[in-house]
Amino acid sequence: MDFKKIGKNVFLSPNARFYNPQNIEIGDNVRIDDFCVLSGGSGLRLGSHIHIAVHCSLFAGSGIDIGDFCNIAAYSLLLSESDDYMGRSLIGPIIPKDYKPTYKSGRIVLEKHVSLGTRTTIMPGVTMKEGSITGSNSLVLADCDPWTVNIGTPTKLFKKRFRDIISLADKFLEKYNA
Repeated sequence: MDFKKIGKNVFLSPNARFYNPQNIEIGDNVRIDDFCVLSGGSGLRLGSHIHIAVHCSLFAGSGIDIGDFCNIAAYSLLLSESDDYMGRSLIGPIIPKDYKPTYKSGRIVLEKHVSLGTRTTIMPGVTMKEGSITGSNSLVLADCDPWTVNIGTPTKLFKKRFRDIISLADKFLEKYNA
């Protein structure tokens, strides 16, 4: 499999699937577990120190960028493109976009230190700012502010998040890079 870029100390489960790997960049110290599907689409970039747990799917038709120290919990789904199911557009991957006037698309960005709870769904065009996280079973339709805990369907701000992990990451990198 020929990835656009692959770093060191990367573990890719033999049970994970990669589509358009020539559009996938993977940093250092990344682990992708069993039964994940990563589709490179127009560009999927994974930073370093990232874990993607079992049964996650990342569809980068309009692009996905995942920053350093991000974690994506089991069964999460990132959709950078989505059909409109309200009857104003034909549906499905075999239908040309000319017949999908209300098709939604937009790059998804997870900045540094973002974590997604189990079964989180991220919709097209969402940016999760640095340090933001979701609770389990969250549906993210809009950007999340930095260093916040976001829960629900659709997500709402639950509370602010501590930033202690910044100094811990700095200490970790200092030792790791030594």
